[in-house]
Amino acid sequence: MTCPAALLFDFDGVLVESEYSGNAHVAAYLTGIGHPTTPEQAMASFMGLSGQDFLSAIEAAIGRSLPDDFHSARQAENERVMREGIDGVAGAIAFVRALPADLPRAIVSSSSTAWITRHLDHVGLRDAFEGYIYSGKEHVARGKPAPDIYLHAAEQLGVPIQACAILEDSPVGVTGAVASGARVIGLCAGLHCGADHGAALRRLGVTELAADFGEVSRLLDLPIA
Repeated sequence: MTCPAALLFDFDGVLVESEYSGNAHVAAYLTGIGHPTTPEQAMASFMGLSGQDFLSAIEAAIGRSLPDDFHSARQAENERVMREGIDGVAGAIAFVRALPADLPRAIVSSSSTAWITRHLDHVGLRDAFEGYIYSGKEHVARGKPAPDIYLHAAEQLGVPIQACAILEDSPVGVTGAVASGARVIGLCAGLHCGADHGAALRRLGVTELAADFGEVSRLLDLPIA
């Protein structure tokens, strides 16, 4: 395969380990209100969702409205994580730093730009994406699983979406990425990726999977050790 003309990165679960930590917190909260939930179950049901879609999925899973204190509990957890930072997915920082300097790249995330930039600062990668950080909450009318955020990023980079490669890890993200018409790599490198994660992504149309960033480099024919 040839090197893409641009590389689009999902953020949570691709560059930083926030998918596991966030879903572990949701699982602990739901267990505490009488709905025993493991982090793995939370990830299977809620991973990649945000905003009202996230809340609706939880309420559908537990068959009731969430208590009012769910929002304050999530806010407290978000504030803690924003203070402490979240570490990178194994190999992610080295991969980004080793990319050819002239390869256009962007972040395409469901998270807010404030969240993204805080954790990019924590792992030391903000300069690698400065000016090309896009949020499905802020930059497009329809977030994932719609393809809009990927199409927006490609337009901003000045690269046809068909010439882009997207790194995605969640079913929600993969759905939108495949629909965009780009080449999609299903990344299974994060702590949240179980043994059947790749199979789930394949069922959504992904034809290329990578268990780590070394495999991403080989798939994309990038000059990275």
